[in-house]
Amino acid sequence: MKRDSRLSGILHVLLHMAEHSGPVTSETLARAMCTNPVVIRRIMGGLKKHGYVRSEKGHGGGWSLEPHWESVTLRDIYAAIGSPALLAIGNRTEMPGCLVEQAVNAALGEAFAEMETLLLARLGDVTLAALSADFHARFAARGGPATLEDGTHDEHDTRRP
Repeated sequence: MKRDSRLSGILHVLLHMAEHSGPVTSETLARAMCTNPVVIRRIMGGLKKHGYVRSEKGHGGGWSLEPHWESVTLRDIYAAIGSPALLAIGNRTEMPGCLVEQAVNAALGEAFAEMETLLLARLGDVTLAALSADFHARFAARGGPATLEDGTHDEHDTRRP
């Protein structure tokens, strides 16, 4: 079963944007994510509707984070992408009248609900600012030159000191 990695990908894009001092084009973000600019525009359009990014047209235009981006949580972004299923496992439903299936599904259903509640709470505790701080700590530990296109960043192209 293929895992839904949209949340991870969108967070990746947002952190790349946080490291840029100005608007970032869909093409630049697409290179960083090894995808098509159309995919980036689709993602950004959804985030724009929720007020997390804005777009500027014309020369020097592109996508930018809204000023309040640092207080946005992973749960906020998760909700903005439509709250996809969090778990790749689920209950068997082929024999709903089977008492064994009912007992198993009741036990698993409770466990699944607890896992989702815990995961959503954790996503609500982590902000984009916290992810950015983690990136900066990793960048400082690694050192060396970097660019947006290779998945790392140039120390001269950041919003943070």
